[in-house]
Amino acid sequence: MEFLKSYIGVLAICMFHTLNAQETMKNEVPYAAIPDAPDAYSAGAVISRMIDGLGFRYYWATEGLSDENFAFRTNETGRSIFETMEHVYDLSVLILNSAKKASNDLRSENEKPSKDELRATTLVNLKTASDLFRFSEDLSEHKIIYQREKGVTEFPFWYQINGPIEDAVWHAGQIAIIRRAAGNPFNEKVSLFRGKLKE
Repeated sequence: MEFLKSYIGVLAICMFHTLNAQETMKNEVPYAAIPDAPDAYSAGAVISRMIDGLGFRYYWATEGLSDENFAFRTNETGRSIFETMEHVYDLSVLILNSAKKASNDLRSENEKPSKDELRATTLVNLKTASDLFRFSEDLSEHKIIYQREKGVTEFPFWYQINGPIEDAVWHAGQIAIIRRAAGNPFNEKVSLFRGKLKE
């Protein structure tokens, strides 16, 4: 019975976010501020909060970028801001699929949103994953699963923390540094500690 309740809850969250994703991308995207903290501590709530912190950092690292900024790179061998954003999108898919207990299909890895939708889709992916993890009672069920032609490879949830989540935080920081080098530093009113703009 508990499994059925959890399954229905996850299904409802996925349906809600799917129905609202297009509308969200047209209007306001999540993470201009970090959502209120959960009332109680749990493993799922802590992971959810980590993703919220990532979403907030990514939101402000990528807010107000110009087309010129997207193409900017600090050197010939480094990624441009846009290429870094594409990588964070890929990481957001890994995080979301783990939250949904879904596999990562090799065929879908080459499918990316358009340039105009990349930022919004990444933020919606992170918010959906956060909402799903918040209610998780057993993180060991949220493996990273790769579906390849040669078979299935699985990694325990621990790899989600030191892999995609922390990697995405790292790259959000890179975007903030690269845009500063491009002459467009991110909003100085952002309080990373409080998760909102300073008044």
